Amino acid sequence: METKNVKIQVADPTTLGLFGLAIVTLVASSQKLGLTDGLAFVLPWALFLGGMAQIIAAIFDFKHNNLFGATAFSAYGLFWVGMAMSWLIKLGCLGETLASTADTKQLGFVFLGYMILTIALTVSGLKMSKAMFVLLFLIVLLFLGLALDSFGFGHFWHSLAAYSELAISLLTFYVLSAKYLNSFFGKNILPVGAPFLK
Repeated sequence: METKNVKIQVADPTTLGLFGLAIVTLVASSQKLGLTDGLAFVLPWALFLGGMAQIIAAIFDFKHNNLFGATAFSAYGLFWVGMAMSWLIKLGCLGETLASTADTKQLGFVFLGYMILTIALTVSGLKMSKAMFVLLFLIVLLFLGLALDSFGFGHFWHSLAAYSELAISLLTFYVLSAKYLNSFFGKNILPVGAPFLK
């Protein structure tokens, strides 16, 4: 009996995943920096761009056998879904009992876990572009700031998280633009820097 393997070609999902990250960190940082108020209009972008767009990108990166993209997009996509759920609990949308017993320090441990994951991803970023390495390093700073702010170590850590998140958004917009334009035109339109390690 003859066996045939069928390979289904799918487009590179990286720009979609990066766009999801860029949008959600932009709107979330605006709230942390005090430029906007409340979480009402952060929630939908956390769910659909931060969450769904990155999870879709992860699924297709699994098909591409791209371990980094699949891991990063699925982990960060699920992070934003979890954050949206946490905000709903905090706002009392899931009942006053949950809201009254919410302990922010539990989120601090989540942020520490994500920081550890991101450190591992950042090490692998040494073999990617310089822009990707810097982006991952900024995400480490974001999770460090979020964790220590959640543990009550002072406003400095909130500010670190806020400014890191804004920098993540702006750099992600650049990286996704470079990824898209360089691929579309087949040449280096926007440079992202050679890897630190070959």
